[in-house]
Amino acid sequence: MDFAETSSWYDGYRFRHFKHVYNPRSVVAAMKSGYFSNFWTSTETYEALKIYMDMDYDGLRSDIVRMLGGQRVRVNTLSFQNDMRNFTIRDDVLTLLIHLGYLGYDAEVKEAFIPNKEIAGEFENAMSVGGWSEVMRVLKASEKLLEDTLRCDGESVAEGLDKAHTEVASILTYNDENSLGCAIGLAYYSARKDYKIIRELPTGRGFADVVFLPLPKTGKPALIIELKVNKSAETALQQIKDRGYTQALEGYAGEILLVGISYDKDNNNKPHSCEIEKLMYGIDY
Repeated sequence: MDFAETSSWYDGYRFRHFKHVYNPRSVVAAMKSGYFSNFWTSTETYEALKIYMDMDYDGLRSDIVRMLGGQRVRVNTLSFQNDMRNFTIRDDVLTLLIHLGYLGYDAEVKEAFIPNKEIAGEFENAMSVGGWSEVMRVLKASEKLLEDTLRCDGESVAEGLDKAHTEVASILTYNDENSLGCAIGLAYYSARKDYKIIRELPTGRGFADVVFLPLPKTGKPALIIELKVNKSAETALQQIKDRGYTQALEGYAGEILLVGISYDKDNNNKPHSCEIEKLMYGIDY
């Protein structure tokens, strides 16, 4: 079985001295069965997770949406008293989810995150049973958004992002590039089955906002996405070129889509725009 895909499914946990920690039970189950799947799944599992997710202390709901969108959230684990019933603040709930394995934790920066596709699937299962209708609408539309992107249909991508950002904005309380980045992460949720998604990828001349690296044998192109607020999609696209973001994909051979996305906070009718260009790796502009 492919190592990269195994990592995307079951890697992601980390200890202070070990950067890659897998869920051993799931890895063994995958190797025995010969296919990748969510081996945590059971009725008790996602119903228990839903109980914790619905405790909306201090914006916990917003934090979960951000993490499902590929971002990280700051958490203070020191307040937790090892009590699974009495919670007073959102940090208590997040810390419990870290202990239970539903979240990864980076002790160096004190941030929690959803570690891999297996656990993301558990959050999706818990959301599907009610109370998270806005997020579920975005996730269900993500397959079409990816198809529109791969067809270089910038107009359809912009329309899809309009809807996704509107849904996410009903939960998030801020309206900036972080909010846009979260909306993008959720809007392209279905891409995780074929891609490794990297936010803020170092390129030598800056950071590419979002990079989609295709998993082996998928036959799909890589995507480099640049986000801009109150600037044009053309500006975002030009930044990818000017700063040579494609150089971060050294070793990759194949088609690359450059995707510039902008969000105009002052335009209520069509706040998003998108420009997409296709190139082969190593071709000059």
